[in-house]
Amino acid sequence: MVPGPWWLRGLARLPLSWLRTAGAVLGAVLYLGAMRRRAVVHRNLALCFPQASLAQRRRWAWQTFRHFGQAFVDRVWLWHAPPAVVARRVRLEGACDALSDPGPQLLYAPHFVGLDAAWSCLTLAFERPWATMYAPQSNPTLDAWARRGRERFGAPRIVSRREGVRGLMRALREGAAVFLLPDMDLGAAQSVFVPFFGVPAATVTSLPRLAAAAHAPVIPVVARLDAQGYRVWVGPAWANYPSGDEEADAARMNLELQRWIVESPGQYHWLHRRFKTRPPGAAELY
Repeated sequence: MVPGPWWLRGLARLPLSWLRTAGAVLGAVLYLGAMRRRAVVHRNLALCFPQASLAQRRRWAWQTFRHFGQAFVDRVWLWHAPPAVVARRVRLEGACDALSDPGPQLLYAPHFVGLDAAWSCLTLAFERPWATMYAPQSNPTLDAWARRGRERFGAPRIVSRREGVRGLMRALREGAAVFLLPDMDLGAAQSVFVPFFGVPAATVTSLPRLAAAAHAPVIPVVARLDAQGYRVWVGPAWANYPSGDEEADAARMNLELQRWIVESPGQYHWLHRRFKTRPPGAAELY
């Protein structure tokens, strides 16, 4: 268990409804104060949902900030409450039994607000090697807290983004389940431009490349926030993946993600400039 300051352990004992209210307040403060980030959210939603009304996109934008704030505050109980509380509030659904299989696995876990809940729940529930990639935070205190929280259960390997996919490949060779988040714009290097909601998006090909190199199945994981905590859906392994065509595999990854986003647009991480990198000659979108 992450020890943490006594006051964090105390906050973790508060009712979930109180913490969610605090998270909603934090989301409202961010929505009103982070004007540049709010503009990014509105632009992303306009690009991806041009058919939706302006009022609907504004509701989704507000939900994005509210859920972001709530998920941030939820880290208090995810990382400091007793394990039984985490197991009760984060419920697993779908083809979870496959995670008990030995051997390397790739978990495709896109940036929904419940990412930390999914990671905590899975590393708590399944005794097996785990690994994921981690982007260090600019604030040292926040960085240390997040790292300790993500290392709480199962002694996972946390690979720095500076180490790249080499660290993940080593973990796969050792039979780990790798929790991969490849749905962000990380630049043109090792990316292909494939549609995301019909807009060309620089999409990294680490998922099919790692799957091919390690002969590992790709298993989708989608976490959704709800009033009881979170629901974490584990899907069946993708058939015929990778196909050998990295561009087609990246396009399939984006298409699957689109299907999950449309079920709850306000729970996806729209704060990231997903279309920051443009194809040669294309106009900037932000």
